[in-house]
Parts: sequence; C-alpha cells; structure tokens
Amino acid sequence: MIEVKNITKTYGKKQNAFTALDNVSLSIPQGTSVAILGKSGSGKSTLMHAMSGLDRPEKGEVIVDGENILKLKQKAVDRFRAQKIGFIFQSFFVQGNESVYDNVSLPLEIAGVSRSKRKTRVEAALAAVELSDKIKNKAKNLSGGQKQRLAIARAIANEPAIIFADEPTGNLDSVTGEKVEQLLFGYNKEKGVTLIIVTHDADLAAKCDMVVNIKDGKIESIQQESRTVTAKAVRRPSRKVQ
Repeated sequence: MIEVKNITKTYGKKQNAFTALDNVSLSIPQGTSVAILGKSGSGKSTLMHAMSGLDRPEKGEVIVDGENILKLKQKAVDRFRAQKIGFIFQSFFVQGNESVYDNVSLPLEIAGVSRSKRKTRVEAALAAVELSDKIKNKAKNLSGGQKQRLAIARAIANEPAIIFADEPTGNLDSVTGEKVEQLLFGYNKEKGVTLIIVTHDADLAAKCDMVVNIKDGKIESIQQESRTVTAKAVRRPSRKVQ
C-alpha cells in the first residue's frame, strides 16, 4: 500500500516560487495498475518523484508499507529504492557502451545482490523481455524498442514491489509501444507488482485499474472500477480510495 497524505512541493523562492504539487492525497493498494494522467507541467512527474523517494516535498507524508519514507535518512531512502522499486523512463537511460548484461546487473550490484544471484536474475529478466539473444551486445546497438525492453528488464531484475514508468511508450511507434504495454501489464498481473505509469496518453491510462487525473498540481479526480472520486472527496479522510 502506498499512501500519499497532503504533500506539497514548491520549486524556487519568493516571487519565483512555483507550486508543483498542492496538498495532494491518494491511496494505492498493492498490486494495482495506476495511471497518473495529465498534460505537461501538471505535476504528474513530480508526484512520481515524491512517491518514489527521488524528491522530497516540503509538507506531507509518503507512507509505503506503513513507513513514512520522507522521514528516512538519504542512505535509507537509497536502500528502499534499490530493494523495492524499479524505474522505467521515456528516454531509456541505458548505458550505451555497456553490455546488455551489465545494464541489467548494475542495479542488482547497488542493491547488494551476490554475483551468483545476479547472473540468475539478469538472465531471467532478459528472457522475460525476449532479449536473451542480445545479452552480450552493447546497449547502444539496440533499437529503440529493444532499449525500452532492456529498461524493463533492468527494472524487474531485482523483483521490486513497485514499478514506476514515466511515459514508457512515448518514444516508440504504436506496434512497439503495444508490446511494451503488454510486458508491463503482464508483469503487473502475474507478479502482483504495483505499476504506476505517468502519462498524458488517455488510451494507455484507460488500461489501468486506477486513473489519477492531475492538473496544475492538484488531483481533479480518481477513477477506479467505473467509479469517479472528485478531488474534494479525495482530500476528505473518511473517503479514501481503497
């Protein structure tokens, strides 16, 4: 379970201050697929960064499995991300001069996984995204779709409880994007992993169990199982979305 309680994030100071998130609250049950939907500048990526510990809001709480990660020291936050979270970004962020194997192995090394276990997990992750035949190739020699599948393999290798995907199909053609979506939703359903997708694509969002509509740093509504909860209801403690 992820619980976001009244978080506010501001960038800049005084007359240059910009409120990216304004008193945002929501609850995400374990195993749910969630789309954070909004236009550029709406605050959706900032919300992802706050929930994952990549950024620290000035106010509020982010509670994951009963622990407020905003109260953790930086080393503990880093350990939390390494052990519990997988990240997938629109721009792939693969290490081009490193092999496919080494790209997937790196986060496992950071998480302190032993060499023998790393090999098993890397091979399993690459098999899951159908890249086993590219294991020795340099990442820079992969196509765009292959790089995104490599990014997915890297994200799932440590068997995280939560995966954050920021515009995961934004740089892909429709056919390749559909394959990536199938991989992500398949992993979500098969493993019971919480999948949080940041997107401006309403069609992709509609495939999720839960859609969080955000605008100007505020949640406008949360749609879940054919129900729509207004922003006002989201902020009312007795009406949390379960």
